[in-house]
Amino acid sequence: MTAKLDRAALEERAAALTPPTRLFIDGAFVDAASGATFGCVSPRNGTVIARVAEGAETDVDRAVAAARAAFEDGRWARRPPRERRAVLQRLARLVEEHAEELALIEAIDMGKPFTDALAVDLRVTVQTLDFYAEAIDKTYDEVAPTAEDVLATITREPLGVVAAVVPWNFPLMMAIWKVAPALAVGNSVIVKPAEQSPLSALRLAELAAEAGLPDGVLNVVPGFGPTAGRALGVHMDVDAVAFTGSGAVGRRFMRYAAESNIKQVSLELGGKSPQIVLPDAPGLDRVAEAIATGIFFNQGEVCTGGSRLLVHGSIKDELLGKVLEASRRKRVGDPLDPGVDIGALVESEHMDRVLGYIDVGREEGARTVLGGGRVLAETGGYFIEPTVFDRVDPRMRIAQEEIFGPVLSVIEFDSVDEAVRIANGTAYGLAAAVWTTDLSTAHRVSRRLRAGTVWVNCYDDSDITVPFGGYGQSGFGRDKSLHALDKYAHLKSTWIKL
Repeated sequence: MTAKLDRAALEERAAALTPPTRLFIDGAFVDAASGATFGCVSPRNGTVIARVAEGAETDVDRAVAAARAAFEDGRWARRPPRERRAVLQRLARLVEEHAEELALIEAIDMGKPFTDALAVDLRVTVQTLDFYAEAIDKTYDEVAPTAEDVLATITREPLGVVAAVVPWNFPLMMAIWKVAPALAVGNSVIVKPAEQSPLSALRLAELAAEAGLPDGVLNVVPGFGPTAGRALGVHMDVDAVAFTGSGAVGRRFMRYAAESNIKQVSLELGGKSPQIVLPDAPGLDRVAEAIATGIFFNQGEVCTGGSRLLVHGSIKDELLGKVLEASRRKRVGDPLDPGVDIGALVESEHMDRVLGYIDVGREEGARTVLGGGRVLAETGGYFIEPTVFDRVDPRMRIAQEEIFGPVLSVIEFDSVDEAVRIANGTAYGLAAAVWTTDLSTAHRVSRRLRAGTVWVNCYDDSDITVPFGGYGQSGFGRDKSLHALDKYAHLKSTWIKL
């Protein structure tokens, strides 16, 4: 943990970072078979900070072969549970020990504020490793209540080789959400990090080897979706793909599974999360701060970002004023500046995409009441100011499509039924929130919302013990909690005649 958050000191330490940049296969860092590399660009200033090995089909084949060999000989899967627990616990301690380094990697590689990476990403990463480490020898199988002369057991067995294809917005944390439960069950894993943010996954592999994870059990293959990602998706010896990212790519993985070996696929595909504020909401200052944080945290590059504010007409003007005040307090700047709330968007292409949506909102007739443009362009970084649209029609693209940036759409409603209809009126169903002091209303509206997570009088509260995932085109399968173990296991029923 950093004793004093000083920008100059952080910049000096960031400049001294030397994370691994080659593929990690079968316990060793290796070059891509083709020798190809790609530039890893820091969104804080647009400069190339590393050349990373570019994995492709041949490299995926090597990683899958290593993972399969490790699984089949049982070096991890058949290791006693207490020993596997000890390895993951050692990894948790190593991640904790290197938390500042890993947070710096995330800040310069992905653009999020260092303070957020340290306080959120690394904290959750350590908690996740500890949780699944403890689950290894505390999760029991079942005996079914069959006839007296028959014993039927239900056992959880590892799938085999799991591909974890993870996004760029929380590179390390999202990787661990998949890697930790997959390893806890006994699988071998191949991580394909997003090409925009590959460095923390490679450093994780190095720490995992130091913790004692056997060779071949965890492999990391950076590369691009159409090559490395597709190779994992269609590989006949990959048993499952766990993917977080866009709906378009999620559909591809379902097609890949159908075209190959019908591998298991779990998808978390983003959202268009509403925050419904009713007239009896508990303190508009508190609500306004939660709304501003809910959409502008991590530059709005959050799948659960509260991108739609649904507010009752009787309090709309008052709440909007407070939201604008809270939003103006959010400072945009260098991710290594400890006073910054909003860092850089991950890449220039994504910045242009978000700016394109802002233009669409104006063209559709929404009113820009805050922000709406690029800032700090002179730094070479990819920064967009907090942006709020008022007078948004629920049918507008900015109210229907995931922007994945610091853009809030304000939608007025007149009744609870109308609010629920608007909230459920997108293809997504990842998360939602309700603000009310009426317990009956809270229960009734929460049940009616088609979302995997519903917050009442709070937003984005989280704990590793609680499952996370969505409805509809937000995907299927759950990360976090003991429920996540089911994604990486077969249930075997064994009948024994007595």
